Amino acid sequence: MPQIKKKHINITVTGNVQGVGFRFSTRSMARSLGIRGFVKNMYNGDVYIEAEGSEVQLRHFLEWCHKGSTYSRVYHIVVEEGELKNFTDFEISF
Repeated sequence: MPQIKKKHINITVTGNVQGVGFRFSTRSMARSLGIRGFVKNMYNGDVYIEAEGSEVQLRHFLEWCHKGSTYSRVYHIVVEEGELKNFTDFEISF
């Protein structure tokens, strides 16, 4: 059985995404999809995410990131590919 190829992406989310439960919702969604990595608030008001998973997992995760959590408002997302870091879980970073 062929091994599923994993990818690493860096995501910057701009909008009303701090103080509205965005990081906790992001962690919950990532874990439910089997995504590994982390999410953290940036000083400029953005949220930064590093995520690893299969192409399909990451596509579903990005669809969710465009909508965001219940009380957030996502205006813009920047996605860049990066080097695999082989995260073991998805955490909120402080």
